[in-house]
Amino acid sequence: MKGKHILFITFFLFNFLNSIAQQETIISLNDALSKVEKNNYSIKISEQEYNMAKADFNQTNAILLPNISISHAAYSTTNPLMAFGFKLNQEILTPADFDPALLNDPNEVKNFTTKIEVQQPIFNADGIFMRKAAKDKMNAFELQSARTKDYIKLEVTKAYMQLQLAYKAVEVLIKAKEAALENKKIADNNFKQGYMQKADILSVEVHVTEVENQLLSAKSNVKNASDYLLFLMGEKSTSTLKPADGLASKLDLGLYNSSISENRADLAAMQLSYKAYENMYKATKMSYLPKLNAFGSYELYDDTLFGTRAKGYLIGAQLSWNVFNGYKRIGKTQKSKAELDKAEISLEQYKSKSELEFNNAKRKLKDAENKLNLTNLALEQSQEALRIRTNRFKQGLEKTSDLLIAETQYLQKQLEYLQTVFNYNYTKAYVEFLTK
Repeated sequence: MKGKHILFITFFLFNFLNSIAQQETIISLNDALSKVEKNNYSIKISEQEYNMAKADFNQTNAILLPNISISHAAYSTTNPLMAFGFKLNQEILTPADFDPALLNDPNEVKNFTTKIEVQQPIFNADGIFMRKAAKDKMNAFELQSARTKDYIKLEVTKAYMQLQLAYKAVEVLIKAKEAALENKKIADNNFKQGYMQKADILSVEVHVTEVENQLLSAKSNVKNASDYLLFLMGEKSTSTLKPADGLASKLDLGLYNSSISENRADLAAMQLSYKAYENMYKATKMSYLPKLNAFGSYELYDDTLFGTRAKGYLIGAQLSWNVFNGYKRIGKTQKSKAELDKAEISLEQYKSKSELEFNNAKRKLKDAENKLNLTNLALEQSQEALRIRTNRFKQGLEKTSDLLIAETQYLQKQLEYLQTVFNYNYTKAYVEFLTK
């Protein structure tokens, strides 16, 4: 009977542990980046902003292509002038229609007109530069969309590293808990044999509780990091993501000699934005020039719906010149010039700020590298100190308080080293992002 209980408990624990394992989904950084590029909300929004700018550019085709419209109108009138004109258009006038009495008081006349109109721009200098500005704006949004993708990829890399850090912290704390429990057993035995005070036992138990609390917090950090990575990937899942690769530092000394690329997407987008303002300013100045447009129409007239009894056409061209419209155009030109100057200053500011940010990032990378080496050395020293004190404690030659201090210090140095590895890896990724 006892064997059956043991078998049942073993079977239950196996299924429980298996269900926990099934809730974890292993994912690599490349897989995460691939899913983010397809499903991330920010990337999708940036793509739609580009599509909006592209649609604005397509609207400027109106300065090159004709405007064609078709209309059908129905009239009924006893107005003398309109009645005579309708008959004239329908080509049904007779000598009797020139009777003064009929001209002055005509009978009701019905008219149906089908009209095809074409308007063709020939020369609109301001429209040409507005079209160039719209194209620059469209290309700028395309580059901004590309830069958004680069930034989101950096954010995903950071989130993946945070997930690696969280899992590694859990591993460290599990081992720390095992070591603390092992030392607690030794302390309990020493207490039973009268070699240890009750206060020391309580201190050991408090240390175990503290480690357990840190472990619970670390497990929550795993779930939080997993949820954020799932959000960036545009996915909803109840499972917890687990990185395929562990947290490890990879030095890259070549980054210290790198520089910002002149073709970096955000810098190129700012340059195009400046060009767009420049073309808008030129368009405003070109609005002082006259405009030349051609027009034509083909008309069908009848006294029945959609009839085609009579037809005629009209072709012409118009040269128009708005010489002065108060102070509106002058003020618009001044505003456009101010916007251009502002865009130029903003471009120089952005370039200067980007260079400053890049230099700061390289210095942070060097600091992170130095701290990585120092933290690793401190970790080795604290590990050796704990090993010595643990051996002495087992032999009854070490105070409980000294052992607890050594355990706490070693745990802190382990977590500090992991955080330093994360900081270095992320700073390196950030410097690479700035050089693209």
